[in-house]
Amino acid sequence: MKTNWLDTVGAWLLGLLWFLPLAYTVWAAFHPAAYATRFDLTAPLTLANFAAAWHAAPFAHYFLNTFLLVTMVLAAQFVLCTLAAYAFARFEFRGKDFMFMLVLLQLMIMPDVLIVENYREMSWLGINDSILAIGLPYFASAFGIFLLRQTFKQVPRELEEAARVEGAGPWTILMRIYVPLAKPIYVAYGLVSVSYHWNNFLWPLIVTKSVTTRPITVGLQVFAAGDQGIDWSIITAATLLSAAPLLVAFLLFQRQFVQSFMRAGIR
Repeated sequence: MKTNWLDTVGAWLLGLLWFLPLAYTVWAAFHPAAYATRFDLTAPLTLANFAAAWHAAPFAHYFLNTFLLVTMVLAAQFVLCTLAAYAFARFEFRGKDFMFMLVLLQLMIMPDVLIVENYREMSWLGINDSILAIGLPYFASAFGIFLLRQTFKQVPRELEEAARVEGAGPWTILMRIYVPLAKPIYVAYGLVSVSYHWNNFLWPLIVTKSVTTRPITVGLQVFAAGDQGIDWSIITAATLLSAAPLLVAFLLFQRQFVQSFMRAGIR
């Protein structure tokens, strides 16, 4: 009983520590600069900070770049991860176990370790300072392959055998049986992928050099590093603008997100 009480208190403390920065961001964004660092319940509310942030930098272009980036990466990951996971789950071929070990090995390597090599490859391809250069190193996701493989392995083989009796080939079986049954997993993985690439900062910062290719994270950093000084109210408003799409997406799909990982079953 005592252990459960301590676990509850610890969970609340961790939740509070996570929530405090967000609470300050919301407070500063909706109040004038004079109240950004001063808590006063009578402080007036304002939306001027959001208007000032929106017009102070090309955030519309940053949002467009980020949307194109996450859409491109997610589409490529869905295609490549689905095909690879299907092969690992239902086909037998030489070197299958070794290749899957290489996939698992990728999970243990931080993407930041590969920045130099990735930059060299993008330079060799001649696509530096482009949205394609930001997303190309992430098209094949080890996490996506592993997650979908585990999901496909849980599909009863009887369904596949029944489809083969009806004359369905591997592609038809994949698209008519495996993909529909894994729809909740695709939703969960999609949210994880979009969240990661929406918030990715270091690699886009290195590979982009112009406004026409910067995503929202790099644009926000450039905006916050202005020479005119720091206005925390405007900066926090810009931060909320950049995070708003992810917050809305999570609120809309939070149930599917949690249930999908519970159903995935890492076996």
